[in-house]
Amino acid sequence: MRLDESTILLDIEATDQESVLKQMADNLVREGLVKTSFVQAIIAREKEYPTGLPTAGVAVAIPHTDVEHVNEKSISIGRLKEPIPFGMMGGDPSEQVEVKIVFMLAMKEAHAQLSLLQQLMQLFQNERKLMQLVHAASKEEVKKLIDDSLELTAQGGN
Repeated sequence: MRLDESTILLDIEATDQESVLKQMADNLVREGLVKTSFVQAIIAREKEYPTGLPTAGVAVAIPHTDVEHVNEKSISIGRLKEPIPFGMMGGDPSEQVEVKIVFMLAMKEAHAQLSLLQQLMQLFQNERKLMQLVHAASKEEVKKLIDDSLELTAQGGN
């Protein structure tokens, strides 16, 4: 599972959800972690199945899409400069939540995505950790907070 400074974007400037998703997905394409088809697939899926969650202290979104658009399992974390409205997960399509942190998932197997989503849900219930992510001064600090919170498989013999 890849999560490193190259997949962490801090203080993203955007005016709408599509702009946020495009900036984050384009970064994953540049890193070679996803296919170019991932960009439109993730935007389309978010419109149909919104992923905004009104969590403790700060709202998050967890956009993801089908495995055929993914080259390597990875997570991208985007912290927005200003909150952006996302549709609320499992709610009325008109319900919006002001999202500050986006966890974009690029998974190779559906079952791995379920396990990761369960771990993320535990993180989202921890207001202190979410606020630490909001106020983290660097990508390294964000990565350490996530590494401490999620059981990501060690990469490359770490």
